[in-house]
Amino acid sequence: MIRCIRRAAAFCLVLLVALLVNAARVQVFQADALDANPANRRLAIARYHQPRGAIMVGGESVTGSKDSGQQLRYERTYKHGPLYAAVTGYASQTYGTTLVENAEDPVLSGTSPLLSVFPLWNDITGRRHSGGRAVTTIRASVQRAAYDGLGGRKGAVVALEPSTGRILALVSSPSYDPGVLSGTGRSVTSAWQRLTSDADQPMLNRAIRQTYPPGSAFKIVTAAAALDAGLVTDVEAPTDTPDPYVLPHTSTMLPNEPSGCGNASLAYAVTVSCNTVMAGLGVKVGLPGMLDAVRKFGFNDTSLRIPSGVAKSNFDTEMSSDQLALSSIGQFDTTATPLQMAMVSAAVANGGELKYPYLVDHTTTASGATVSTTGQRTYQRAMYPATAMQLQQMMIDVVSNGTGTVAAIPGATVGGKTGTAQNGVGNIGSPYAWFISWARADGADRPAVAVAVVVEDASAKRGDISGGGDAAPIAKAVMEAALAGTP
Repeated sequence: MIRCIRRAAAFCLVLLVALLVNAARVQVFQADALDANPANRRLAIARYHQPRGAIMVGGESVTGSKDSGQQLRYERTYKHGPLYAAVTGYASQTYGTTLVENAEDPVLSGTSPLLSVFPLWNDITGRRHSGGRAVTTIRASVQRAAYDGLGGRKGAVVALEPSTGRILALVSSPSYDPGVLSGTGRSVTSAWQRLTSDADQPMLNRAIRQTYPPGSAFKIVTAAAALDAGLVTDVEAPTDTPDPYVLPHTSTMLPNEPSGCGNASLAYAVTVSCNTVMAGLGVKVGLPGMLDAVRKFGFNDTSLRIPSGVAKSNFDTEMSSDQLALSSIGQFDTTATPLQMAMVSAAVANGGELKYPYLVDHTTTASGATVSTTGQRTYQRAMYPATAMQLQQMMIDVVSNGTGTVAAIPGATVGGKTGTAQNGVGNIGSPYAWFISWARADGADRPAVAVAVVVEDASAKRGDISGGGDAAPIAKAVMEAALAGTP
């Protein structure tokens, strides 16, 4: 009898051990797989059981949460959704998160360990903290000026503070309301299908995810390369460039829109935008020199984040001389995001030192205690200080008596560069209009803002005046808002 009891006890012990081993297998070794299983709604229920933290602009929340009364309880809401869509992105119970909503999701959703007073506190207690806040660098007045300036036309605007890299405005147009994607159900699915099938691509973030041929706005980069290389020592001296210029090893002639470009100086070529002079200088700098120059401005960088990922701005690493000539005036395969071209203008404005651009200044707990701060840092020394000073004066001349006079602002020094990029097969489409610029208030020791504007399919002539006519007025409004110093 005792032997039977012992055998039964031993068998029960084996079953208990097996049960414990299986529990450990499920809870330790299979936990991640079970959490990731689409059929497991526990994490989703916990995620949306409390309000999501706020994204802040100038001390004001531009996001919120509403109680839906459903199993996934709290849905994201947006104040001025289309105005800030290129900044916030969306937080959808159906389609996930994008942009700041994605990059700062751990803080906003309350899952970040940085929100805990003690390390591993969330893991030990199984509790989720209240969602924290992401405080952006955006200035509401500058953002509004950019958004209203585009007026629904296809294009983008980026405004930077040159001395810090803070992004003051980030606008993509046409835009959309992220709130229509927040919840679940037929209305959200219908909104997704409508937005993703729209030929105007309102969900495309043209400011950081779309690249365009920069056209003549790129000539600032080529001028910097030529000056740094010592190929031009006197910006007022003739450059010995014929008009028209025959592309190397071809019979193709490169024309100019303005007159007086034959043997023109670098200063004159930038002011009125001579293709021939800038193409010739790019060839003289050579491919290795041009590649080194564009790298310092941020071209060909696949790792740039603000904190969301940014599309690579391209300058080909292998080219023939004729292709290099075209690339040096922002054509051929050269492409850039509006953020990249704002970085070009900011580097000139900041004496050649290019600051790393960033969109989130800091994050906090729900009560306002700082969790993390984005430190200001130098991206590259894009050019020598002396080169930057010369380019500043040339960009000032563009606004004073060149192709960008419409951007002049009383009480401020403004530098700019227009650009028009051809579009379509055989250049039969309407051009893209560019304007890059910077502004410094009279008496100030440093520029307040650097701006890049691109307007797609601009209804203007193909000359650089397109940038002056379509994009420059938008840039002027953005610069005026930044100079005003209001939130």
